[in-house]
Amino acid sequence: MTLKLQMLGTGSAFAKTHYNNNALLDSGEAKLFIDFGTTAPLALHHMGLPITDLDAIIITHIHADHVGGLEELGFRMSLIHGRKPVLYVAEALVEPLWEQTLKGGMYQKGMIERMGDIFEVRPLVPDQATDLVPGIRVELIPTKHIPGKDSYSLFINERLFYSADMTFNPELLTKLVQERGCRAILHEVQLLGEGAVHTTLDELLSLPPELQQMIHLMHYGDEIESFRGCTGEMRILEQQRIYDVEQELEA
Repeated sequence: MTLKLQMLGTGSAFAKTHYNNNALLDSGEAKLFIDFGTTAPLALHHMGLPITDLDAIIITHIHADHVGGLEELGFRMSLIHGRKPVLYVAEALVEPLWEQTLKGGMYQKGMIERMGDIFEVRPLVPDQATDLVPGIRVELIPTKHIPGKDSYSLFINERLFYSADMTFNPELLTKLVQERGCRAILHEVQLLGEGAVHTTLDELLSLPPELQQMIHLMHYGDEIESFRGCTGEMRILEQQRIYDVEQELEA
């Protein structure tokens, strides 16, 4: 079974020439979206993929560039196509995702009064691998981003690490590779400034070369073109390109 990855976008929250950093995983049997930000519906339109072409979504945290497209997705799937999208989300994020993000635009008295009225919500327990769709198994790993806000990175099929927005954690990356058999790392990167709530390029460049060789950079700013050739052993993920995970990312 071949797992394929296609980034709907690879941009940071403030990027304008790149879409929000959201991904599509395709096992050949089912499709899983990782996050569904504000630009996700537009990205799918430009890619020629119908918004109905999904089996489930998993959310890493509740910033708009990761969840801002859920309102459109929920309304279109439920009201036009007559089915609820399957939504995987950490237990700790279920209430804030509805109360602090979706409720303001989606609430309709007597029709949509809770998230379960529009999505098929499936809460996840962190640090516990779960089969989400055929061919895709995911473990939520709590990682630090904004103080006081829960955020989770993903360990996929016990071989691929997909970072949410997170501060630098070399110990975690080393443990995943040395102790858990991780073969590729898709990591967010902040190209400029200090990394108060993100991982900076300079921090990633401090990693050993053998670890850098496993890293593919994403969630970058629009200035990425000026950084080509300056990322050490790390490669830059391209938005909307389809990657064979085993042949291209783990190689």
